Amino acid sequence: MKNQSKYQMDYEKAFINPRLQIRNILFYFVLLIGFVQCAKDKEQISSGLYLPDGFEAVVVVDSTEGKVRHLAVSDDGYIYAKLRHSSAEGSITALEDSNGDGAADKIESFGSYRTSQKWSYSTAMRIYNGYIYFSSELIVYRYKLKPGTLIPEGEMEIVFTDDHPHGKHEHIGKPLAFDDEGHMYIPFGAPSNACQSPKRTPGAPGLDPCPQLEDHGGIWRFDANKLGQTQKDGYKYATGIRSVVAMDWNPEDKNLYVVMHGRDDLLRLFPDRYDPWQSALLPSEEFIKVTEGSDFGWPYCYYDQMQEKKVLAPEYGGDGKLIGRCDQFEDPIIGFPGHWAPNDLVFYQGDAFPERYKNGAFIAFHGSTNRAPYPQSGYFVGFVPFKGGKPSGEYEVFVDGFAGVDPIVSVNDAVYRPMGIAFGPDGGMYISDSVKGKIWKITFTGDKENFGEEQLAQMEQRKTLSHIRTPDKVRDNLMKDDISGGAKTYYTYCSACHQKDGGGATGRFPPIANTDWVTGDKERLIKIILEGMEGSIQVHGETYNGVMPQHSFLSDEEIAEVLTYIRSNFDNRASAVSIKEVNEVREGL
Repeated sequence: MKNQSKYQMDYEKAFINPRLQIRNILFYFVLLIGFVQCAKDKEQISSGLYLPDGFEAVVVVDSTEGKVRHLAVSDDGYIYAKLRHSSAEGSITALEDSNGDGAADKIESFGSYRTSQKWSYSTAMRIYNGYIYFSSELIVYRYKLKPGTLIPEGEMEIVFTDDHPHGKHEHIGKPLAFDDEGHMYIPFGAPSNACQSPKRTPGAPGLDPCPQLEDHGGIWRFDANKLGQTQKDGYKYATGIRSVVAMDWNPEDKNLYVVMHGRDDLLRLFPDRYDPWQSALLPSEEFIKVTEGSDFGWPYCYYDQMQEKKVLAPEYGGDGKLIGRCDQFEDPIIGFPGHWAPNDLVFYQGDAFPERYKNGAFIAFHGSTNRAPYPQSGYFVGFVPFKGGKPSGEYEVFVDGFAGVDPIVSVNDAVYRPMGIAFGPDGGMYISDSVKGKIWKITFTGDKENFGEEQLAQMEQRKTLSHIRTPDKVRDNLMKDDISGGAKTYYTYCSACHQKDGGGATGRFPPIANTDWVTGDKERLIKIILEGMEGSIQVHGETYNGVMPQHSFLSDEEIAEVLTYIRSNFDNRASAVSIKEVNEVREGL
């Protein structure tokens, strides 16, 4: 023993002594678990996403020139991304992954079109019968795809044109779906929030019957192979549907499905009947099965997912509980929480994912903008399992982590927002982001045979985060208890759209920070509060198309206080607005 080195003695102590041997085995086992967890954390950080165990995400492209709306993938594996706006280069970005590593190594643009409209609702990207279909706000286009060729070689064709006047029209997007009998489905969004007259006026009643239902607020069916169509060439398939962006045909049960955007402004229009918490959570985003001749009740009714029933809208005498005529309209198959903004729906037909996903519905929730004073919500991709054409379980969180923060106080805090979903020929899933134009590819590399609740456990836990769970009415209220005056009025009635930081929401609600619209002409600003505002405006070079409801129900003192507050905050440095100035403008209207 005297001739042994120190290292030999340590070796014998560690590996010959049974107790030390067990201790070291346990030490290395814990160390191994740490390495595995570290690797999983590193994988999540690299993709920025959380997924069920066994799924992986790679970045196809980190950003695109122009914000991406929807996606389609050809049989060749080419990715076609519809951009929000058309430019000289085009309205579609085509991407190719030639070496199979998941990342795009060839990127080109095509499909430029001219439009006199200033809206940014360009949407829809579907491949049908060898053509790629896409839309601007008012027109549906298509290109013939040539196998093996990334960029279509033929001319762009016009399939459909919305020929209605659209000076101040809401919900003008044109998503598309195709059945297996040659039909194309196009929704015509309602040109108002709830068919009010005057429009978006606090306490104003709704028109009854609503004349807008004649050629809006529903879904029309067209010939998918006919060019040059307008609405008169179609057939009203279903009605009572306010606004749709997420829509798909389910080939399993051969039915059309949509996830409808619910109405807004319960608090701002009816502050005597709704509080901020109710307005943040209601009404539901309705997942509906659309059959021929169905009627879902807009504008007379909305679905309350907490009460699990359709109730009468306040414009038609409702108080949040009264059912009234709403028992004659169809209910959704699922009522999701309000303002989650469902912006794409795709039924999975591939075999690359575990069996539980077969024929199920994936939904991209773009995320809320108008939940203040509560945290913004949504910003994830959900999954609804289907069996026999019906939901067979509760919704699941399939991909999360897009926003990068929790709670999401302002929509501008979100790093990414999921927008479009598409599946490639290999069964892989593609997801687009509308903030930077990022695109991910999701694949499954785990054990399909043993995939189950254990692999979904961490995703189920994400339902406890503030951007998914139902907020507590008191604890989750972000509005400070001690604020008063103009600040309190702002956070009660204004921050839901313009956001807590005054930064607005892209394309919908303009920022109030550092803009002449706020710091300039006082009379113009007061009139906007008293009369509301519609139509496109430019702020900092960006176009916004949201509707500003009038706030004439506020007193002259409240208006003076809130305008003074916004003119002296959010990087604004302008003089105060007096009660007398507000009164003079009000009297002059």
